[in-house]
Parts: sequence; structure tokens; C-alpha cells
Amino acid sequence: MAPHPVVQALIDFSAGAAGGIACVMSGQPFDTAKVKMQTFPTMYRGFVHCFIATFRQVGLRGLYKGTTPALIANVSENAVLFLSYGLCQDVVRLLTGTSKGADLSDLQKASAGSLASIFSSLVLCPTELVKCRLQAMHEMEATGKVARGQKSTVWSVVKIVLKTRGPLGFYEGLTSTIVREIPGYFCFFGAYELSRSTFAQHMGTDKDSIGILPLMFSGGFGGACLWLMVYPIDCVKSRIQVYSLAGKQEGFMKTFLGIARNEGITALYSGLTPTMVRTFPANGALFLAYEFSRKFMMETVGA
Repeated sequence: MAPHPVVQALIDFSAGAAGGIACVMSGQPFDTAKVKMQTFPTMYRGFVHCFIATFRQVGLRGLYKGTTPALIANVSENAVLFLSYGLCQDVVRLLTGTSKGADLSDLQKASAGSLASIFSSLVLCPTELVKCRLQAMHEMEATGKVARGQKSTVWSVVKIVLKTRGPLGFYEGLTSTIVREIPGYFCFFGAYELSRSTFAQHMGTDKDSIGILPLMFSGGFGGACLWLMVYPIDCVKSRIQVYSLAGKQEGFMKTFLGIARNEGITALYSGLTPTMVRTFPANGALFLAYEFSRKFMMETVGA
């Protein structure tokens, strides 16, 4: 018997939060390198150079800069994302005339994930802005975009945003975030479900019984498809959020065209290597934690 809708929503919310924690803890150093290379592409020759230079400049803690807001960002994003994902599946059932409780196709689940991403963007944008600024603070000081010696803590960044831009300052890059999330999460959930379906078909079992490694591969494959689809958009978002520390930035289209015109199309893909390296362990861990914690909670309530 299906649990009460409120209980189901709490289960999806909690499982999403567990997935967010697993995602951050397994991939934060790679995310730091990605943000640094996106915002200052000419400072590093590649992923390895960025990784080593960061370690030499500020030690291991430099690779984990922004972990606190990253945890807040990913836990809140994935909690809201998977809560909305469950609710949006019901919306898709309603729109397609599918009976309540019936399993959706992979394409329908991809559509539900895409719709759910709009809601998760609203909680992700503020925390991701703080995270990105912390990760790129050293480069902002080195290039003279901000004065040297500024405190680079979560609270100091929050105070600067409130002082210079007010509460709405936390939503710098919201348009870019939503533009990134809608197609990205269509690919994310679509590729994840398609991969699980393929494994289940070849193994002669159902999608929930394919095992840990196929499950983690499916999560990584979903993440890889997401980033390949939306990486240039994410690059623009990072630029807007980090550079707005030095003053008001242009909107999404002007920033996008400015990068392409002045730095070339390749600048929009700077940092793709650490992102792709990160995506399999991080998103594999995300879905592993989500699926297993969700299954445990569903069994606990007797569903």
C-alpha cells in the first residue's frame, strides 16, 4: 500500500537530502577546480595544473573551499528536487491520463525531472552563489577584481552580498540557473532511467534490483549527459555569480556573447575535464544514497 502523500513527500525530501550529502563529499575538489577554470580560464593550463596550483597556494583546504555552502546547496537542492520530482510525476500522470500509482515511461520521468528543477533552482541559486565566490576568491584577489585581504568565509560573503545588493543579490545568476536546470535535468533523469532500464532488460530483472555498480553507473551516466548538455550555460552562471562580487554584471545573453566574442567558444568549456571526472563518483553516490535511503524508509513505513 502506498504511504500517505505527506509521508511520501517527507521520504522523497529526506532521501534527496541524503543524496546531496553523498554527492558533495565525493566530488567537492573537482567542483572547486571547475569553478576556478570557468571564471579564470587563462590562469590555468588545464585541470591538473589548477589542482596542483590550488594545493600549493592554500593547501588541501583550498580544494574544499565552499564545502559548507556546497553542502547546504546540494542538500537543499536535492531535497527539493526529489520532493518536487515525486510531485511532478503525479502532474505528468494527470496530464497524460496515466492512472495514479502507475509507473511512468523513461521519457515521462525525464519530463517530471525537468519540471521539478524549476523549484530546486530557487533554493540552489543563493547557496551556489556563495559557494562559487568562496571557491574563486583567491583568483579575484590575484587579478585585482577585489581588494586583497578580504575574509573568505561563508558569513563574510553573505554580509558583502547583503550590504552591496540586498537580499535579491543572492539571486544573481537565477536566470542562468533555471536555463541550465530545465534541459539539464531532463537529460539527467532521462539518461539515468534509460540506463537503469537497459541494465534491467539485459539482466532479466526489474530496475530496482540491478545492483550497486549498475545503479552508480546509471547515476554517473545521467550526470555526464546533464553536463554535456548545459556546460556553457553553467560557465556563464559562474561568471555572473563570481564577477558580481566586483560590481553589477551583464545579464545572461550579454555575458554569453561577451565570452564567445572575446575569449572564444572554448572558454565556455573551460573546466569540463574535472566536471566529467567528478560526475561518475559524485552522481553515482547521489543516486546510491537516494535509492537506498528511500527504499529503507519505504520499507520502514510498510509501503
